Amino acid sequence: MQGIYEDTPTESFRDSLSTIGQDGKRVWVYPKKPKGRFYNRRTLVSYLLLAFLFAGPFIKIGGEPLLMLNILERKFVIFGQIFWPQDSHLFALGLISIILFVILFTVVFGRIFCGWVCPQTIFMEMVFRKIEYAIEGDWKKQQKLDKMPWNSEKIRKKGLKHAIFFGIAFLIANTFLAYIIGIEALKETVTQPPTANLGTFTAIIVFSALFYLVFAKLREQVCTTICPYGRLQGVLLDKSSVVVAYDYVRGEKRGRYRKKEDREALGKGDCVDCHQCVNVCPTGIDIRNGTQLECINCTACMDACDSVMDKLSKPKGLIRYASEENVAEKKPFKMTARSYGYTAVLTLLVLFVSTLLITRTEVETTILRTPGMMYQDQGEGKISNLYSLKLINKSNDAMPIELKLMDQSLEGEIKLVGSELLLERQGSVEQALFVVIDKNKLEQLKTSIDIGIYSDDRLIEQVSTNFMGPAK
Repeated sequence: MQGIYEDTPTESFRDSLSTIGQDGKRVWVYPKKPKGRFYNRRTLVSYLLLAFLFAGPFIKIGGEPLLMLNILERKFVIFGQIFWPQDSHLFALGLISIILFVILFTVVFGRIFCGWVCPQTIFMEMVFRKIEYAIEGDWKKQQKLDKMPWNSEKIRKKGLKHAIFFGIAFLIANTFLAYIIGIEALKETVTQPPTANLGTFTAIIVFSALFYLVFAKLREQVCTTICPYGRLQGVLLDKSSVVVAYDYVRGEKRGRYRKKEDREALGKGDCVDCHQCVNVCPTGIDIRNGTQLECINCTACMDACDSVMDKLSKPKGLIRYASEENVAEKKPFKMTARSYGYTAVLTLLVLFVSTLLITRTEVETTILRTPGMMYQDQGEGKISNLYSLKLINKSNDAMPIELKLMDQSLEGEIKLVGSELLLERQGSVEQALFVVIDKNKLEQLKTSIDIGIYSDDRLIEQVSTNFMGPAK
């Protein structure tokens, strides 16, 4: 494949980013407005995800938000289920599963996430870029506008664009804040003067400015320089990974189109070197050079190439979703044994995390025998051990709590030190208790016992501990 894997002068594109010039300065990218079937599908997916993002803070499940990550109060809500610091093991396992999911998904399916689902791509290409096209025009008009001196037209268009950009960035910042503190707290903050919540107001302005900077100035630099996922692509992808690929076997040798010429006789491929795939690329690369760090699999080049192939009455798919093996061996894409295996692992990871969330108990109970204390003789052949009890309610309902020994053969009972247990909604309680057992029922110095945690005669958790008795 000429210019892709051979050590030729065209390999120079791998020595630097496409958006950095030879003088080290940034080359501003003016992508041509894309259109086509893949772009339409991406637009639909993007609008659905945007609708879900902005509606999310208003959606309630069981009185709790759909999603809230309140780091300040260490309260996290996922699908209406509340998670506290005591659930940190679930977050650790979930995070590990997500990392493994990302790695395996990328190895098999490439950077489809970047092109179709990534918030950076969705906001940049489907919101901010569309506004830019509407105000400043397509790429050629944008270039002309930037080169012209500051006159009334340029001031009006640039001022309007950046005002709208900052307004959207402000909306995004407020939406993300709603996912942190909750929509009710956000409403209260918004309806009060800035001085009443100076810290929150400052955070909103800072994050608004940050989002504005990302989408107005940094743009593709986020994908090529800042995002760690983009950097990992080089070590995650292999020749079997599905990427947006140029079919160099079919396309080379590229050459300009001439009417009535016999391209096959001249040794020319289907690529007519029209540069439409380069013109529409939002990161400024030439996909014909092969898989590159900057490629986010946005499919803009696929649509542009397909439109040219249509005009020339040639088959679509010169640029398509394929692996390097598919292109080199002239084989259509199909799932391999490895792909099926990784997909199965991905499915198991999703099921694993889902099971952790579903089977999480409503109440977390800790029962510890008081250290340094021997058993107490209660008379009538009974002895007792003193324990400390801690209960944490993870649900949205208050719970009356009752403790029972699960092994009835021990003929024991539980005596609370203090009042009856009432576990408040999302609350916690600590209390001491005695477990009293007939010493004749004990066969050894240390006996394992199970204590059931009941609420309204419903067993919600079972805890094991040890009971110390006299040596036989």
